[in-house]
Amino acid sequence: MNFALAHLSDPHLPIPAGALRPLTQLAGKRSLAYLGWLRKRTGAVRTEALLADLAAHGPDHVAVTGDLTNLALPGEFAAARDWLARLGPPARVTAIPGNHDATVPVPWDDGVGLWRPWMAGDAAGGSAARFPFLRRRGPVALVGLSSAVPTPPGSAEGWLGAEQLARLPPLLEAAGREGLFRVVLIHHPPLRGRGGWRRALRDRDALRGVLARFGAELVLHGHHHAALKAELEGPTGPIPVLGAPLALRASREPAGWHLHRIARDGAAGWRLDTVVRAWDPAAGVFRTARVWTNRVSSGGGRSRGSPPAAA
Repeated sequence: MNFALAHLSDPHLPIPAGALRPLTQLAGKRSLAYLGWLRKRTGAVRTEALLADLAAHGPDHVAVTGDLTNLALPGEFAAARDWLARLGPPARVTAIPGNHDATVPVPWDDGVGLWRPWMAGDAAGGSAARFPFLRRRGPVALVGLSSAVPTPPGSAEGWLGAEQLARLPPLLEAAGREGLFRVVLIHHPPLRGRGGWRRALRDRDALRGVLARFGAELVLHGHHHAALKAELEGPTGPIPVLGAPLALRASREPAGWHLHRIARDGAAGWRLDTVVRAWDPAAGVFRTARVWTNRVSSGGGRSRGSPPAAA
């Protein structure tokens, strides 16, 4: 069975009209984030262009790995909820928060909790803990983590904490026993990256330890605003770790998204073909920038890349 999973990250949706009032909301760290948003709001891609490209490729499911907001304003969370609804119903779209969604502490029901239909795990009436969650979709198990925590000005780091790390292994084990392709969703990558400690996942070593022992077939992240490809140690081989660029704005590279095509490859393995879709501002369309192929065993795999392809 083939399964197409779209991965979007860091849309940093436009701040809706009226969301900034009263201006007293811009005290503290929000004021710095607001100045950053004013500097970087050029070159935006319209949501309609993204939706059209998604529709043209017909993914079975869409995963969004955080930073839907810019300043974590209540009005932004409500607008992001409406944007998720445009992507698709909760049965076909999964979301997790990012560090911008935790710029400052916001009550759950006024903030990230507005997205709960897109973050609900399969277990009805299960644990009161919100993360991690497990969603089964066809041959795929989506495991959602939250590394989004309020941090001091100048910091964009994140962490999972002991509770999430303790609850993660049983979810990975359960999905592994079912023979599912386990996709771990997290905003901050579990690797050293750009920005040093200021942008790092503080407990990445602990997460890597869990994955090395219990396995996963794929880790998807955002945060670094670029199409990135790396690997982590798994119990039977390397685990692909793939990061997506900004979904709706250019940064270090054009805006874009990834399409992952997942298929069985023999009795004990998978084939993962990743198409990197990048925005071409001159033509006003998304084009295929490159293609990556991973041969993934249960818990890991080996990857190779192809040269850029035409749209």
